[in-house]
Amino acid sequence: MEIADKAAYDEACQYAEEGALAGLVSQYAGTLYRVAYSVLRNSADAEDAVQEAFLRVLRHRETLHEVRDQRVWLIRIVWNVVLDRKRRAKTRPETDDVAELARVLPAAGLSAEERAAAAQHHAHVLGCVEQLPAKERQVLLLSAFEELTSVEIASVLGVTESSVRSRLFRARNLMAGLLNHARSLR
Repeated sequence: MEIADKAAYDEACQYAEEGALAGLVSQYAGTLYRVAYSVLRNSADAEDAVQEAFLRVLRHRETLHEVRDQRVWLIRIVWNVVLDRKRRAKTRPETDDVAELARVLPAAGLSAEERAAAAQHHAHVLGCVEQLPAKERQVLLLSAFEELTSVEIASVLGVTESSVRSRLFRARNLMAGLLNHARSLR
């Protein structure tokens, strides 16, 4: 009888584990995709990075119960995956295509003219983000687009919280300067 009980217990544990992993995928896939896309700027590459991140989670599923903040933990994993991919590629295009990101921004309730103006403004803002130095761009993307706290960003990037705050301060000042400069040219 003990063998049957053990088999039933193991099956129940595996079922619960699969349910937990499926829950992680459904809850965080969109967030992880946005993080991956913000670095890779390619839909297919971002999707691959998210899949690779979940494969890493699957390989280390026995430690899942030890994780305090699953969102930050998963973002850190996908961040490492995309950085590994960037290092392997060793190249970064000089200009990234932000048109796709601008196209998917919400525009409900706007006229065609207002949508076009909003898309142009969003593309301009994203273009300014792309002009930031890499370290400042990283913290700004994680803070503004993924809404991570300084502590969470520090955990994802593996730096101190004070470094995150100073990079974020510089990023915001640089963005303000870039946006003001663009307004003065109009």
